[in-house]
Amino acid sequence: MLRIDLHTHSSCSDGTDAPAELLAAGADAGLDVLGLTDHDTCEGWVEAQAAVKDTGVALVRGVEMSCSAEGITVHLLGLLPDPTSSRLVATLEKSRVSRKTRAKAMVERLEEDFPITWEDVRSHAPENGPVGRPHIADALVKAGSFADRAAAFRGALHPSGPYYVHHWAPDPVEAVEILLEAGGVPVLAHPKARARQRLLPDETIAAMAEAGLFGIERDHRDHTVEDRRAVEELARQLGLALFGSSDYHGFGKPNRLGENLTSPEVLNEVEARGSIEVVRP
Repeated sequence: MLRIDLHTHSSCSDGTDAPAELLAAGADAGLDVLGLTDHDTCEGWVEAQAAVKDTGVALVRGVEMSCSAEGITVHLLGLLPDPTSSRLVATLEKSRVSRKTRAKAMVERLEEDFPITWEDVRSHAPENGPVGRPHIADALVKAGSFADRAAAFRGALHPSGPYYVHHWAPDPVEAVEILLEAGGVPVLAHPKARARQRLLPDETIAAMAEAGLFGIERDHRDHTVEDRRAVEELARQLGLALFGSSDYHGFGKPNRLGENLTSPEVLNEVEARGSIEVVRP
């Protein structure tokens, strides 16, 4: 049985492992296939692809698009898209610029009550890369304000708190269309992760499915047994493929590579639909 984990992050967004290190970690975890899905960037693809031969881990190149529906954050995986698609490139760039502006605004608010600066936050982000809430969390942890990233997200960085600032993000139905135009395979990530955000209504997921959503994550650390059953039933109703993943970020979060997996049959369908190939050893 192939071990397939299609949702992970590198230091090109908010993970702590460089892309090559991520592939090596995947090999150590016994993975056969790993999906690199950094937030709103394809920056890590080249380095990860170069590590495939040495690690023996096949690579599914992807991206995790930040979306928003009526103030609710939505994370949409795009697997095997054409990275030169003009509409996709423009959308990802707009999201990255908005994230940086938003991060600065949040830090300005936090500086009034916590011993951190923008320079502190930038020191935790990749050079010339995106700056997001995980990097702010790392600065807060280093300053001693919180025990770890998770505590910072439950506290000062929670969307309901006074320090939170919204950023621009495409509507998830539009994002599905953008990914399909780029030849990508759209998959809704962790739809029942209620600890981190308000939940997306089933009606919105149905609209995404109508637009061409291919799959939905059922098996995820942030989903309870009841959540997984609900996702499975929703997928049955909407004709969506079921995914499982780690959503690995390195040492910043407890998620471990391979703790949830996607079936080989689903990966085969993803590869048949995608516009670029899976990179194999």
